[in-house]
Amino acid sequence: MNSSPEGRNPNHEEVSEMDNGHVKARRLFRVITVVMAAGLVTMITCAGSDAPIAVGTAEKTRPPVDLSTAIIRVAEKNIPAVVHIEVAMSREVANPLLPFENDPFLRRFFGLPKMPPKFKQQLLGLGSGMIIDPQGHILTNYHVVDSASKIEVVMADGSRHAGKVVGTDRRTDLAIVKISPPEPLPAVTFGDSDRLRVGEWVVAIGAPRGLDKSVTQGIISAVHRRGIMDPTGYEDFLQTDAPINPGNSGGPLLNLYGEVVGVNAVIATQSGGFEGIGFTIPSNMAVYVSRALIAHGKVERGWLGVTIRDVPAGAAGTQGVKGARVMDVVKGGPADRAGLKKDDIVTRYGDKPIDDSGTLQNEVAATAAGRDVTLTILRDGRQQELTVRIGRLEDSAKLLETSVKNRLGAEVRNLTAKEAEKYGLDRPQGVVITRIDPRGVLARAGLEVSDVILAVGNEQIDGVDTFVRRVNALPAGRRIALTVLDHRTGEIGSLEVTIK
Repeated sequence: MNSSPEGRNPNHEEVSEMDNGHVKARRLFRVITVVMAAGLVTMITCAGSDAPIAVGTAEKTRPPVDLSTAIIRVAEKNIPAVVHIEVAMSREVANPLLPFENDPFLRRFFGLPKMPPKFKQQLLGLGSGMIIDPQGHILTNYHVVDSASKIEVVMADGSRHAGKVVGTDRRTDLAIVKISPPEPLPAVTFGDSDRLRVGEWVVAIGAPRGLDKSVTQGIISAVHRRGIMDPTGYEDFLQTDAPINPGNSGGPLLNLYGEVVGVNAVIATQSGGFEGIGFTIPSNMAVYVSRALIAHGKVERGWLGVTIRDVPAGAAGTQGVKGARVMDVVKGGPADRAGLKKDDIVTRYGDKPIDDSGTLQNEVAATAAGRDVTLTILRDGRQQELTVRIGRLEDSAKLLETSVKNRLGAEVRNLTAKEAEKYGLDRPQGVVITRIDPRGVLARAGLEVSDVILAVGNEQIDGVDTFVRRVNALPAGRRIALTVLDHRTGEIGSLEVTIK
């Protein structure tokens, strides 16, 4: 299931001695925050795992204390469960001197040796994480450990342990790293992020710029922020002004009861440092993903088979209506079988009110495949209920690819590393047209077999999955620009097509 607005998923950023999610200028860099609980807890065991994740159940009725005392208690309780993660990685980068270093004239008169077009660069990434069970499972950001060749976890007492990735989820920017401690470890306790209110005090713990055990405080500035990194992904960020910087990634954001309410993932910055706008992955999402990663190494998500958008404010017949408007239905998908139609507005998902498209998307994603869910919808101004059996997102690929074939009249595959080098691309990206219907949308636009589609609208295409998801997020009749590489000339240009 896809939702709009359009956007992109940023790639892993190069770092040196800072957080490997650090992005300068007007780009975003990611940070993680965790919260530990004080008081009564319930131990919930992950399916397929003997590692419990503690979730706080205490009622928030304790008498208030002054802010300073509360922060001290939170820090003392949680610092032992917050870790510093050091990551080594290497990647190929283009020779910045090309093409000048291989110019025959320069080589002849300056004695320059012939140099390769690419070389390997060793990178160091720094981030934070939190211990979520005594057995040594550590929650951090996906971008902290992405492409890591070596992971070392530094504990609060200074001891070091080799870390191994046991599961990652790029869509939520979360990952689980496992260490083998000689004895049980202190662990954080998770709170209920759905209970957070704007203005509530929070505390961040992490290793900004490598300064471990750093504690900062602020408030919840906003909830349900979406479209920050990947508008078509599973985002539901908390916004905070608690100071977070490169190196905080993977560390906890805590409420004043010492419970983890978020995992810091991103900050908006023009300077490369803290500017008072940070984004945190809610603890409820983090708990769900953590359990899945520990049990299965991946996250299996539910799938509805629709393209959805927010209900436009002031649209005719929808005054005061909140929900997710259906823009398109995948033929043969769960929604299609349940009778959901274009322009239906989903207002409830089971017992959950649906305020916008992002809420529906995340609720479906967290639903087990095969479960029957009642949808409350508005159709032609009348309320109805439909029962839909949720499908598996992983099973949607063939249907979606068929949908793309029907809508664009083409089949595609991933670009190979050899082909990327041939075309002078930094890395394999885009999709190669393998079959094309001469009467289809792409053929009529002048494209041919072997042409490469690099971007759809303003979103760069990493591969088939991204391409399929992006195309199926577009409503029928939408005119969109494609960035295309001509396989005959290697030239890159742009053209517009109308989605069928």
